[in-house]
Amino acid sequence: MSAHLIDTFVCERCGLTVSAGAPGGGRRDHCPTCLHSLHVLDRVQGGASECRSRMAPISIAVLRTGEWMIIHRCSRCGELTSSPVREDDNQLILLRMAVRPLSNPPFPLEALGRL
Repeated sequence: MSAHLIDTFVCERCGLTVSAGAPGGGRRDHCPTCLHSLHVLDRVQGGASECRSRMAPISIAVLRTGEWMIIHRCSRCGELTSSPVREDDNQLILLRMAVRPLSNPPFPLEALGRL
């Protein structure tokens, strides 16, 4: 592990002290309880971000490999990022985000009966 990597961080939203090491050996950049993150990387320009605002989990994306990703939006600048779902992440919040589009589709559900 590099000396510049942080071993723990405190969640800006719920206050939980979180290990940056995730089960299975991966690194985590979000709280496993509330899934919020902190805007510390500038994915557009690369390197550290000066924003440092809270990033809210807004959606789930599934890669072609089947890996689930959490999509975060910065509460200050609106930048979108993604990070891998870790096995100890809050499953209820993950499922709520995954089914949200199905609970409010952009078309009337009655239209499915005409297909």
